[in-house]
Amino acid sequence: MKVGLYFGSFNPIHHGHLIIANFVQQNSDLDRVWFVVSPQNPFKQSAALLNEYHRMYLVQVSIEGETKLKASDIEFKLPKPSYTSDTLIYLSEKYPDHEFSIIMGSDSFQNLSKWKNYNYILKNHPLYIYKRAGFEKLPDFPEAKITVLDAPLLQISATHIRESVQKGKSIRYLVTEAARDEIERNGYYK
Repeated sequence: MKVGLYFGSFNPIHHGHLIIANFVQQNSDLDRVWFVVSPQNPFKQSAALLNEYHRMYLVQVSIEGETKLKASDIEFKLPKPSYTSDTLIYLSEKYPDHEFSIIMGSDSFQNLSKWKNYNYILKNHPLYIYKRAGFEKLPDFPEAKITVLDAPLLQISATHIRESVQKGKSIRYLVTEAARDEIERNGYYK
């Protein structure tokens, strides 16, 4: 099975994430897309993060009923901070019959050379890159197997959602109704 791994803090998951995951799965050779909820990204501050189990649950309720999208807590079991190369090695050993790819924006791809063991990633795992405004020119990695996709992008950010909640503004239409209900019921991001 070909699985695309969409890594992120998903703090919280929003319609922009869901549209990208669905588009990449529908317009590629991937059988499934897994949302890999990262407990701690080495490039981000963890203080502003909602607990990883709450973020995981928000992903689960947001994709409920989807057969080609899955929420993954695989990085919860690995040392923190989470490094993509370590996760890929672990997944490849755990699921030897799966082929794992990475889904990322062209903005993240610009920084790939700063990632731990990025050469391993490029040599062993296909990359599905969706274009982001201002990051159209991609670095040249001759050894990489790259597919570039023009996914529909929404100008939604998790930061904007968190700030809206703090200001008492509605986040309806930014996140799924199920995620909004959870965020409001539990007072997340206040």
